[in-house]
Amino acid sequence: MQIDSVGVIGAGTMGNGIAQICAMAGLDVVMLDISEAATERGMAALGNSLDRLIKKEKLDEAGKQAVLGRVRATTDRQAMADVDLVIEAATEAEDLKVKVLADICSVLKPEAMIASNTSSISITKLAAATDRPDRFIGMHFFNPVPMMQLVELIRGLQTGDETQSAALAFAERIGKTAISARNSAGFAVNRILVPMINEAVFVLQEGLASAEDIDTGMKLGCSHPIGPLALADLIGLDTLLAVMEVFYTSFNDSKYRPAPLLREMVEAGYLGRKSGRGFYSYS
Repeated sequence: MQIDSVGVIGAGTMGNGIAQICAMAGLDVVMLDISEAATERGMAALGNSLDRLIKKEKLDEAGKQAVLGRVRATTDRQAMADVDLVIEAATEAEDLKVKVLADICSVLKPEAMIASNTSSISITKLAAATDRPDRFIGMHFFNPVPMMQLVELIRGLQTGDETQSAALAFAERIGKTAISARNSAGFAVNRILVPMINEAVFVLQEGLASAEDIDTGMKLGCSHPIGPLALADLIGLDTLLAVMEVFYTSFNDSKYRPAPLLREMVEAGYLGRKSGRGFYSYS
């Protein structure tokens, strides 16, 4: 299946990043969100990201305008009627994703593929909420999308071979390297990464080391490019908590218990960079 146009559901951090890389690859993009304020924020973030590329001399002003010209931001889901692929990048909440996916099916053309950018939720379960489970696949991008090379592809029980092949070709077209993972909570990368971050929160909670020393230790002692707590702030503490709760429920294993400090910080609204405060301050 040839993919020449993409619909992205969600104009937040992941959604506008996915829209950017698709548009930069020459694809026409529709970016959908529930309010004009959300779509305006998404387009502003996309423009700022392109400006950073201009400063790095990786793009010129004409290139920026060409990319922006290929992205249509809207609150009207009917705008998705002719896209070849929809990538759902809504908040990491199963009930919300199921509703969004079921709703969008009513406007899509029959042959359109659907992918979910979920980082932990069962692809098989999400596929079952649609009218085309054989054309549904997990397509997990990493934050920040324009910079991170990887996309993780996850087949549900229903995913067809043609869908898998089309997803691989699409990843290559937008300049990403794809790996494949089985449908299990957290898939491959987050199954390793998120419990490590959760353990770093336990270390901080227990007073074993400061946030700065934990991050410095992992950067200099393990050659990580960013410390786990700084990475938590980048990802969003609410997202990390949601993933750990999926793990805890799915595996029924206490080793996946979310750190109480992580839960308390989310309750306080300290979500990381997006709220201006997490394990570090960004004001």
